[in-house]
Amino acid sequence: MKRKEKQSFEIDMCNGPLLGKLLLFTVPLILSGILQLLFNAADIVVVGRFAGNEALAAVGSTGSLTNLLVNLFIGLSVGVNVLVARYYGGKQEDEVRETVHTSIVISVLGGVILALLGIVLSKPLLTLMDTPESVIRHSVLYMRIYFMGMPVMLLYNFGSAVLRAIGDTRRPLYYLMIAGVINVLLNLLFVIVFHMGVAGVAVATVISQIVSAALIVRCLMQSDGCYRLQVSELKISWDKFGRIARIGFPAGIQGALFSISNVLIQSSINSFGAIAMAGNTAAGNIEGFVYTAMNAVHQSAVSFTGQNLGGKRFDRIKMILIECLLLVTVIGLLMGNGVIWMGESLVGLYSTDPEVIAYGIQRLKGICTLYFLCGVMEVLVGSIRGLGYAIMPMIVSLIGACVFRIVWIATIFQWDRTLDTLYLSYPVSWALTSLVHLICFLIVQKRVRERLN
Repeated sequence: MKRKEKQSFEIDMCNGPLLGKLLLFTVPLILSGILQLLFNAADIVVVGRFAGNEALAAVGSTGSLTNLLVNLFIGLSVGVNVLVARYYGGKQEDEVRETVHTSIVISVLGGVILALLGIVLSKPLLTLMDTPESVIRHSVLYMRIYFMGMPVMLLYNFGSAVLRAIGDTRRPLYYLMIAGVINVLLNLLFVIVFHMGVAGVAVATVISQIVSAALIVRCLMQSDGCYRLQVSELKISWDKFGRIARIGFPAGIQGALFSISNVLIQSSINSFGAIAMAGNTAAGNIEGFVYTAMNAVHQSAVSFTGQNLGGKRFDRIKMILIECLLLVTVIGLLMGNGVIWMGESLVGLYSTDPEVIAYGIQRLKGICTLYFLCGVMEVLVGSIRGLGYAIMPMIVSLIGACVFRIVWIATIFQWDRTLDTLYLSYPVSWALTSLVHLICFLIVQKRVRERLN
């Protein structure tokens, strides 16, 4: 049974040609990410069509703030992914087992903490972001309901991180397909039939997350591998938690820092009014599909680098980076410019208002033309994390993206207060940060190889 399961779902990342295995690993990740985005897209499309522009702006305006609060905890799942991949590649089954059970416990505890923070802080933080009075009541309601689902959201993410580490990206995809269908059906029921507005889409999202989390836990409990989840073994190994935290917290802080700059940019967009916010919301959701496809390659770089480091296959690590960079560039160029080409039709799915559509197309052109640079940056970060270094990419990202964008808003945007100037800060920061990350990877790879040889 164990042999059959391995042939069906796991990938040997340490032997054989890379490109085919990268695609086998990455494509289900891309589809999984797209399905997760469809949760939010369904929310936005339904409220935009059936609850009006204010409800559309309310759901969209919470995105950057939600990411700010969630990213620190999601970063810990990166630590889980790296650690399980390294132990699995090194055939250290007891270490895998301890890491899995520790990760499940901290996901639930972290989710409870995050739920409390989101419920308490949603209104004051949205007020600080200058969310318009006509929107803020809906935004607060949406955020509070959404954050009630944080324990199951983190449980799904941590469980998926375990499966990614052993090469299984297909079963999480199947579970998200089931949850995605449930989410869309409940959106339509709660908003169109019961007229629940933003509360309806938030409740639908939480219910779908409960389903996906339950399926991922069931999968881990029924596994015959060393990553099998057993309730009797659920406890925190402080050694493993420390190792997860050393990689995960810097990754989470990095994500939070990006979110801080995005919160500032969202605040600047808010100053252009509810129509601009609605257009930005629609375009931001569309570009999220491009980002999620590129981020799947980042996750591939983390898992493949981690397993090959554990198996001491240093000869493959640089080739993993090269092939991931080529893959993410192709994806970013094709999808980024593809959504610009179809911009009017895509934004029109979210709103029929010509002004909303015009603002949405403006954002797509400003960001998606060179969006592949963001993918390049993400892959470089993933390779460095896979080698066990997390503080270095965090510091580089702090300076190259967060600080840079804050300075941009305080200087260049103040000199030319247009949305085009605001959006230009993205590709410039991606290019600068990618260059520094590449230098860091070359230094780190040489250091790790010398230490472990």
